[in-house]
Amino acid sequence: MPTYEALPRFNADHRRLTPEQRRRFRHAVTAFVHDLRAGRQLRPGLRIKGVRRYPGVYELTWSMGTGPAGRATWQYGPRSAPTPPT
Repeated sequence: MPTYEALPRFNADHRRLTPEQRRRFRHAVTAFVHDLRAGRQLRPGLRIKGVRRYPGVYELTWSMGTGPAGRATWQYGPRSAPTPPT
């Protein structure tokens, strides 16, 4: 299951988004997580690629309507072992 850790810079940038930009961001992240959980190839509309000069860092861009595209970066963390059923 995908997890995340939001860094202070992310929190500050996220607070500056308009409500519509936040909605579009949430939609893009939801689609990204859905594809990861389904174990299928990520949909092309999310435009995912590695960040040049920063190995292991990836970026996700999506349409924000008018103006520049939205962009988020992330790194994959270590894969955790599944929790055994109790």
